[in-house]
Amino acid sequence: MKLKVWFLETRPQFLLLSVVLAFLGTSMAWYDGAFHLGYALLAFLGLLLCHISVNVLNDYYDYKSGIDLKTRRTPFSGGSGFLPAASLQPRHVFWFGLACFLLAVPIGIYFVLVSGWLLLPLLLVAAVCILLYTPLLTRLGWPEWSPGVGLGALPVLGAYFIQTGEYTIPAIVASIPSGILVHNLLLLNEFPDTEADKEAGRKTLPITMGKRRASIVYSALTGAVYVWIFGAVQAKLMPAFCLIALLTLPFAIKAIQGALNYQDESKLMPAMANNVLVILLTQLLLGIGYLIAGIF
Repeated sequence: MKLKVWFLETRPQFLLLSVVLAFLGTSMAWYDGAFHLGYALLAFLGLLLCHISVNVLNDYYDYKSGIDLKTRRTPFSGGSGFLPAASLQPRHVFWFGLACFLLAVPIGIYFVLVSGWLLLPLLLVAAVCILLYTPLLTRLGWPEWSPGVGLGALPVLGAYFIQTGEYTIPAIVASIPSGILVHNLLLLNEFPDTEADKEAGRKTLPITMGKRRASIVYSALTGAVYVWIFGAVQAKLMPAFCLIALLTLPFAIKAIQGALNYQDESKLMPAMANNVLVILLTQLLLGIGYLIAGIF
């Protein structure tokens, strides 16, 4: 039973994000003629450990700040619930999160040595996003950029660099939608926790600019993802098959409609669900687009 609790503490339903990030970055590299299965699997393991670390440390800090004691849990926000229920000890959760991060460090060092030193700045920025997001960055205003960068754009670029040993303009362009999508994942999921976050001293966008404006920012950025993909294909910076990612547009429209009606929880919750589908499926379809383009 305890092992199951520890597994659920990682919030495994959110770890699918790491799968699609690694898949997209590796698919981009495969399209460019570089693929090493062992590197791909090891890189995914490192990313997964970092993602678990983020989830667990966030749970710890949210409990210590009192946020998790004041929020109502939803499938998308409010923490795992294990610390408020005293199912796990806070110090054990903290060390578990830190241990996952430390286990990822040797993997990062290995890839710096075998793939190139230009990977190091990327890993350092990612480490800052992991370790400082909840205790510091959430208090500085506009913290959503951190997961957008650290758990969006950089993992895609990192997976690409590990295979190819270089950063290219097309790869950077292709990583931007991931950054925006993960930024929006955090942004929309913050709406139900606004009051508790404010009491804890956080300065998320729904707090600093208000929910109405934040919902407009969310909507604009969601639309920008599709414009970016279409524009990148037209500019021949992404293969035409990547346009299959536009198939998620109906889910995005539903998410936008719900976000703009944030006052109505019966509309906000489905919007959050559709937002998750947009984030996962858009990146998955982009990766599939690269694979198809590589074949044909």
